[in-house]
Amino acid sequence: MASERKATADPARSLAILWRTREPTSRSAGQGLSVDRIVRAAIDIADAEGLDALTMRRVGEALGVGTMSVYTYVPGKAELVDVMIDTAYGEMPRSAVEGDWRARLERIARDNLALYQRHRWMLRAETTRPVLGPHLVAKYDHELGAVADIGLTDVEMDAVLTLVLGHVKSSARAASEVVDLERETGMTDGQWWQSHAPWLETFLTADRYPTASRVGTAAGQQHGGAYGPEYAFEFGLQRVLDGISVVVAERAATP
Repeated sequence: MASERKATADPARSLAILWRTREPTSRSAGQGLSVDRIVRAAIDIADAEGLDALTMRRVGEALGVGTMSVYTYVPGKAELVDVMIDTAYGEMPRSAVEGDWRARLERIARDNLALYQRHRWMLRAETTRPVLGPHLVAKYDHELGAVADIGLTDVEMDAVLTLVLGHVKSSARAASEVVDLERETGMTDGQWWQSHAPWLETFLTADRYPTASRVGTAAGQQHGGAYGPEYAFEFGLQRVLDGISVVVAERAATP
């Protein structure tokens, strides 16, 4: 699913807020209002109700201030979402990860997956144009350290990180869709599978579709439904790391 952000943040205004080059001064400051408080309230709303429920008015109501007071600190929803994303990146661990490059990348993958699980709205809000805030830059610098000493070029280091994080995001998005479907239909994947079982037994027979019947049955039994998000993430992550290991071995063998 592509990003569904409907507005684009003004780069200059967005960067000014991201890097806190100025903090507006107004009567709202007497109420303890700040960019940080506004962003925290916005994240809480998006976590609980989704990105569509987030409006400047809704944030003001959550903080007990008027909408115009919120605009004094943040010029619009697009800029607010940028700061929300960067603030969420600030939750990522920065401590050194023990082990070899594979263990380090595994830890990075799992930490990023956990971030998406806490803030599912990020799957809609992020685009291929990164939010260039301080927490993103710190996150990028930290994660590059996982592959800084394994013989890759700078471009390859960036590509490896992009590959791993791309798998994480696609896995998180698929898992999020499972949650959304259960909420929208009132039916779990297991219940959906059971409701289709009679049809499958009638039409998906071994004599007509021998491979599909065998594999589909095995996968359905394994996952308890049509799709297993956890299995898909783990299987895919290991295959991505296997592929990276080939490149690392090639670089090590090159004089």
